[in-house]
Amino acid sequence: MIYDKARELSKMLAESEEYKTYKQTQEKAFANETTKALIKEYHQLQMQAQAAMVQGKKDDACMERLQKIGEVLQLNRDASEYLLAEYRLNVMLGDVYKILAEAIDIDLGMLEG
Repeated sequence: MIYDKARELSKMLAESEEYKTYKQTQEKAFANETTKALIKEYHQLQMQAQAAMVQGKKDDACMERLQKIGEVLQLNRDASEYLLAEYRLNVMLGDVYKILAEAIDIDLGMLEG
């Protein structure tokens, strides 16, 4: 029963406007190899910066590079549309996870910023 509902939810997520927009914008942004490489580096730097913060450290070089790449990506329409669509999809997935966690009384405090 639960697995059937999970499959139903996964189908609904795949058919959602947020996911469809994400896939369309990803395809456009990743069609350009330079843009694709910059987006991948941007994501890696984001993870590196978050890891440093969790450890109580500050990586100035990482933050500076992250900011510069972010500025370049904002000037690229395909990249900025993709990053916005990615953000919206992540918000939706986060909300779904919170709803599920609340149903079984799991504390998500560690995941909140």
